[in-house]
Amino acid sequence: MKPIAELAAEHGPIKLMLRVLEKICKKIEAGEAVPVEHLERAVVFIREFADKCHHGKEENLLFPAMKEKQIADEISLIEELIEEHKAARNFARGMAEGIEAKNLGRFSENARGYISLLDRHIDKENNVLFPMADTSLSEEKKNELEAGFENVEKNVVGVGRHKELQGLIHQLKEIYK
Repeated sequence: MKPIAELAAEHGPIKLMLRVLEKICKKIEAGEAVPVEHLERAVVFIREFADKCHHGKEENLLFPAMKEKQIADEISLIEELIEEHKAARNFARGMAEGIEAKNLGRFSENARGYISLLDRHIDKENNVLFPMADTSLSEEKKNELEAGFENVEKNVVGVGRHKELQGLIHQLKEIYK
């Protein structure tokens, strides 16, 4: 799969997780029981799939490739997206701390922040960053990115882990219909 299309495709499972998180938050806020393992699975997905895999590909490969072009609009957008990645990590940390402290309100508050941030972030990437990258990067650079993405899947995320994480979110989706 071409690298920009691959990043866009990864937004599908991430958006699915956001919808599952919304349902989990509604249950928590209504005082309904939510198994801690479901909260833990959500955080694992966020940390491993959304951050380590997806944001890792962007921060370590795509963004540096785009910065090489020295286009001011791209650099400004990339800096903004990196700050959003940092904020997302803080929300994920807050969710994990909420679980650890058995404070579901804290989990829910951070999950709501994460959902709001990522919904806007994904729209920005899909509608601005990815079209910009697709037109500004050479085919040679896209081929380098493709090889780099394969390396991330194999050596950073782990062989088969991407598929396992997608399975995890689909399991949660079935529980929180």
